[in-house]
Amino acid sequence: MIRMFKTGDEAVRWIHSRKKFGSRPGLIRVNELLKLCGHPEKNTIGIHIAGTNGKGSTVTYLRCLLEMQKLAVGTFTSPYIESFYERISINGKAISAEEFVQLANEFRPLVDSMDEDTRYQGITEFEILTAMAFSYFQKHADIAIFEAGIGGKWDSTNVFIPILTAITTIGLDHTDILGETEEEIALQKAGIIKKNIPIVTGNISQNAVKIIEEVASKKNAPLSKKNTSYQVHYVGQSPESHSPKDSISGEMFHFENEDFQFLNLRIPLCGKYQVENAATALQLFLLYCQQQNKAIQKESIQKALEKARWPGRMEKISSQPTIIIDGAHNPHAIKEFVDTVTEKFQQGKKYILFSALTTKNSRKMIRQMQQIPNNCLIITTFDYPKALKKEDLVRENSQFKYYQEWQQGIKEIVAKMGSKDTLFITGSLYFVSQVRTYLLDDRRCLEGI
Repeated sequence: MIRMFKTGDEAVRWIHSRKKFGSRPGLIRVNELLKLCGHPEKNTIGIHIAGTNGKGSTVTYLRCLLEMQKLAVGTFTSPYIESFYERISINGKAISAEEFVQLANEFRPLVDSMDEDTRYQGITEFEILTAMAFSYFQKHADIAIFEAGIGGKWDSTNVFIPILTAITTIGLDHTDILGETEEEIALQKAGIIKKNIPIVTGNISQNAVKIIEEVASKKNAPLSKKNTSYQVHYVGQSPESHSPKDSISGEMFHFENEDFQFLNLRIPLCGKYQVENAATALQLFLLYCQQQNKAIQKESIQKALEKARWPGRMEKISSQPTIIIDGAHNPHAIKEFVDTVTEKFQQGKKYILFSALTTKNSRKMIRQMQQIPNNCLIITTFDYPKALKKEDLVRENSQFKYYQEWQQGIKEIVAKMGSKDTLFITGSLYFVSQVRTYLLDDRRCLEGI
């Protein structure tokens, strides 16, 4: 007899126990699980978003925009920053522990039965969560936004027919799975494109977007490209910012497509790439409104964009001393991090505490961060199976300070910071999540320094 979960912690531990099966591209297992639970994906109205970076922010902007239409908007995202439960949320509110326990108790016997069949055994954590999300949204959401995990074509989220799709960016990440060139990766991401379903693309290189164009053409999917179907013009720092130390308080931009023009839109998140993410979300939203014959007002759009919050993305955790965390976990994201820091933080020394997963190109990311003027780069590790260790960077060991305990690193860095200096903590989202919890849950770690 299967023992029922009684607490959220028990249910989450069961989900985490599936990590041992790793990441296994393919749809056979998730499709079987969806069949066993009654095919909730067939009763879910959804939007599918893939991309190397920018997916989470784009999902957040789009959710806020759709909420202005009085919709219950489900979001399925990964990884989490504040709470495991946030991966399955409605209108920004995570599924409750009680609801998650109920879902886990419904799905555990289905998973156990699959494990007894050699064709389907070993279903992964992400695959189970994907099916759970469809089941939950079928009952509780008017529309759901699904963020693809890795790639697109063989990602477990690619099991439904959405009303809209988007590919935010294309960069070199997960090259062992998706391919070693942007073109190969673009082909994998383009796997989410469905016949006759509109597709929106963000800031993507010409060679990569050409691949997406070819797939969209074969599937007769209307394509909205940045700088072609819609334009976004970066204006600069939001007027709410008054000093260099407040330069992460937001951005302004103009947006225009064939039917609409919106000037001086403001977003609270920092960086030109966040403007591009917001523009991608806005184009998706406008297409949705046209599909559904919904009225569009700039005032509502502005109000929605200003509501957007995405923890761990150029987020100021402390003002005295100034500490900013940013989950830039691959070379594509680190480039944006470097550009933002270089442009917006011209005063004082830039201390950078960095850690990553061994599956990422850490050496390239380190070289990129060395381009930041007046930087002091420090390497560390963290509690995660694939976290970067000192021995993984043998050639670089003599060049950088290394901390085995990142908590101690933060304390020592803060102790020598001047009033104009900034500490940036960046790299793996798993690392950033641990640091964020530590700093926000225990403010004493910064006291007396």
